[in-house]
Amino acid sequence: MNNKEFIADLTSRTPYSNREVASLVSAAVSIITGELTEENTVSIQGFGSFEVKKKLERVLFNPITKQRMLVPPKMTVSFKPNTSLKDRVRQNQNDEEEEN
Repeated sequence: MNNKEFIADLTSRTPYSNREVASLVSAAVSIITGELTEENTVSIQGFGSFEVKKKLERVLFNPITKQRMLVPPKMTVSFKPNTSLKDRVRQNQNDEEEEN
């Protein structure tokens, strides 16, 4: 599902117009982005948590050129799904396997 499909689905489920839903989605993403930029954790009940993690610097070895390269530390965003979300995905997967 892409952003356009997501907004269309939300529009069909709510009394809001396509433009209003797009504005709300944009505002929500902006808030989440802002919090992650400040290295805060964002938890959405029933969905999961977005968290900023620091990856340490490390040395990589290129087997072809025999060179070692230093990869600098960097910040990454990770997502940890809520237990109820994991259970729903697993249940859906099990249901699909039983159908086949």
